[in-house]
Amino acid sequence: MMNSADATRSSVDPREVAQFAAMGAEWWSETGPMKALHRMNPVRIRWLRDAMAQHFAGPGGGARDVEMPGVLSSLSILDIGCGAGILSEPLARLGGAVTGIDPAAGNLEIARTHADETGVEVTYREVTAEALAAAGERFDVVCAMEVVEHVRRPAAFIATAASLVKPGGLLFVSTLNRTLKSFALAIIGAEYVLRWVPAGTHQWEKFITPRELTGFIENAGLEVSNRTGVIYNPLSREWRTSRDSDVNYMMVAERR
Repeated sequence: MMNSADATRSSVDPREVAQFAAMGAEWWSETGPMKALHRMNPVRIRWLRDAMAQHFAGPGGGARDVEMPGVLSSLSILDIGCGAGILSEPLARLGGAVTGIDPAAGNLEIARTHADETGVEVTYREVTAEALAAAGERFDVVCAMEVVEHVRRPAAFIATAASLVKPGGLLFVSTLNRTLKSFALAIIGAEYVLRWVPAGTHQWEKFITPRELTGFIENAGLEVSNRTGVIYNPLSREWRTSRDSDVNYMMVAERR
């Protein structure tokens, strides 16, 4: 359980937590308020899987076969702000030893129930990233996907997330760029026109530019190794990686 001291030190924004906690069982509905995240999830998983497989050498010393079952086996993976486990479960199916953390107890209850129903082994904990860092916990991979735009003190949050990465490990971050294009598409379009997410889900002024995020990461002692944009194709109704980072983008950094 998260105590009052943890809450004071953490980057958690209680208003943001309440908003996502209110979604309840609708987290796993592919036509519910998280439908945009469900549609984006396949491209996130492929990019994460490939980056991890290429970074962590296999028994023969070469890059892991990204199509190999259990490609992420032996890797400890932390999913910060895991919600109901939409990202945690697929990473666990790929063989990772996944720990999902979230400040909302209700989200974690839904995550545990869904994992039990689908037979996926994930460890879910109601704890903050700051508390894990204070306890000295470290992971091969730390994921903070679609989280940094919802926290207080994003630079401090990234510093904490980075501190949880083992030497030689990776930090993955995805977020929204603060551009006029993102305001038009992610706020006006996604929230008020297409209704992909509930109105008020995002606050444009809390979006983070790639330059700002790179600075946060480098100040935390990690080195950015790759970045990709993520765009939506309205014809195929699918998300894909792209050189266009004007709206959504993902970044990976290494602790050498």
